[in-house]
Amino acid sequence: MRWLADECIDAALVARLRSGGHDVVYMAEIAPAANDVEVMALAQRESRLLLTEDKDFGDLVYRHGGQAPGIVLLRLDPAMHALKQQRLDAAIARFGEDLFGRYMIVEKARFRSRPMRAIGTWRLTDEFRNP
Repeated sequence: MRWLADECIDAALVARLRSGGHDVVYMAEIAPAANDVEVMALAQRESRLLLTEDKDFGDLVYRHGGQAPGIVLLRLDPAMHALKQQRLDAAIARFGEDLFGRYMIVEKARFRSRPMRAIGTWRLTDEFRNP
């Protein structure tokens, strides 16, 4: 699968995805200071699932009309590296390509998911671009 890993994602998790055959672009390697709008635009432009630990992307999508091919939000204790890998692997195994078009929240004991809205071009106010 094609992923765009936000810079808040552990490098070890990115390496694990890559070793599993996934095509991963890592924001920490290509544009570490990019804002959320730029990250989402890149995911959209390159048709990549956005992997993040930042809840702000949900706000961008559902309150401000942002768009991405799909978002996977890891909602686990940041120190639980092995569990993050296990839960992400489980989400990929269970949902596969169905992660596209969804906002998937990966938690310790469950997955929560909702469809992304199919809306055309999106614009954000300057207020949201520079909080």
